[in-house]
Amino acid sequence: MSMEELRGLLNRHARPDMTTPIDGVLVSRVERSEPPETSMSGTVLAVIAQGEKRLALGDRVYDYRAGQYLVASVDLPVTGHFVGATRERPALGFGLVLRPEVVAEVLLAAGPGDVPRETGATSGLAVSDVSAELLDAVIRLVRLIERPRDRAVLAPLVVREILWLVASGPQGAAVRQLGLADSGLSHVARAVRWIREHYAQPFRVEEVARLSGMSVSAFHRNFQAVTAMSPIQFQKQIRLQEARLLLATRPGDIAGVGHRVGYDSPSHFSREYRRQFGAPPSQDTTLRPAVRTVAALP
Repeated sequence: MSMEELRGLLNRHARPDMTTPIDGVLVSRVERSEPPETSMSGTVLAVIAQGEKRLALGDRVYDYRAGQYLVASVDLPVTGHFVGATRERPALGFGLVLRPEVVAEVLLAAGPGDVPRETGATSGLAVSDVSAELLDAVIRLVRLIERPRDRAVLAPLVVREILWLVASGPQGAAVRQLGLADSGLSHVARAVRWIREHYAQPFRVEEVARLSGMSVSAFHRNFQAVTAMSPIQFQKQIRLQEARLLLATRPGDIAGVGHRVGYDSPSHFSREYRRQFGAPPSQDTTLRPAVRTVAALP
């Protein structure tokens, strides 16, 4: 099996909304490079069959291209764009949504000693090369799109095979921690969900650390390791992304949008917005609801 076959399958089955008949399997085709956009990564395994993408998370930059995959084990605010995509040579990618309960089932099926013990939280994003075994499994899963009689039975089996290959591979720690209820990453993910749900309200780091089940020092260390940001920086990223989404439909209500996402001062909101997006909210001509996309997908 080859990358060429995967490219052909992805070309054939790509839809504008990236969905496929297989639950949790996504296929994308992008025909032009756009300026960098901010969005949420989702929790996903993304394999590039053609093209290249660059993602920034805090002060970390991740480049991944054909023959490589990216694991996003926490839903994180990232900035990303495709590099060099054209109609003649589009970016083509496969995505698999990572569900903690399925990862946990795979890990529980492993024998004693087959799953390494985790020593601390890992980065929420990781890049590695696609092995021959992983490529084989991905191709077999995408083939099932064309086999409706077989996919209900076989697709869950191949998904678990893919999860095991990634979980036991060079970037496996991120996937394994996603399925372990008491891992450092799962504690950070709990804090991330809380901040996303309460992004407009102020909080004390000590309170969020307690909610996530960690000491303040461990919380700071693990949160930084996973997200490349402090909790306050993370909250600001979420606030500004939500503000941009709101302004796409309410461009004349800058002060109201700023207040809604947690800024008491319109001037402070404008300064932070300009620092993040390169233009103040009144002059942002690229506004569109981008934060709902799955940014990690190629």
